[in-house]
Amino acid sequence: MSLYVLSLLIGAVGLIAMALTGLGRHGHGHVGARLGVRASRVSGHQAGRAPHTPHGSGTRATATMWLWNLTSPRLIFSVLVGFGATGVLLRSALAAPLAFGAALAGGVLFERGIMGPAWAFLMRFASAPALTLESCILDEVQAATNFDVNGQGLVTAEVDGQVTQVLGTLRPEDRAAGIRVRAGDRLRVEDVDSRRNRCTVSYVGS
Repeated sequence: MSLYVLSLLIGAVGLIAMALTGLGRHGHGHVGARLGVRASRVSGHQAGRAPHTPHGSGTRATATMWLWNLTSPRLIFSVLVGFGATGVLLRSALAAPLAFGAALAGGVLFERGIMGPAWAFLMRFASAPALTLESCILDEVQAATNFDVNGQGLVTAEVDGQVTQVLGTLRPEDRAAGIRVRAGDRLRVEDVDSRRNRCTVSYVGS
């Protein structure tokens, strides 16, 4: 079996399997959504800060999203289908090196010109992935209770359109500064432990 036929079979089987099992929505979809939310929130908050504020978090989130999309199974399988189909069609008409180059170009063109737009169109009919507590990172929340001497108390956050209360812990820097959080104070979510349903917050203001 030639490389082109093998690539065509692997790509076709992979795309069919993704379509049947919903991996296109439940694999990279959820993670990509979280990264997208994180990147947009980071950029939004940094835009309102002083000019010297570092932009490393936003850049890292954007780069991670790009790399994640680059290694998407759907993209790899699509390129394999285009590569294999083009190679099968041209291997008898062109010399081996030229056929291989044309097959690579065919794989990219198939993904960018046919499979990518078609998949994006189909995903328009898919439900948006549910957001989790991690989507609140860098959001402002409100203290629902006074924080105790250990810097802990309940905070009210909005997750996926629903208002929920989670345990918040004031970050060490604010505790060391002697900040006392009262009910109604504004806080910012710095980190999240979704398994234990709690978060680390920083003080914003009363």
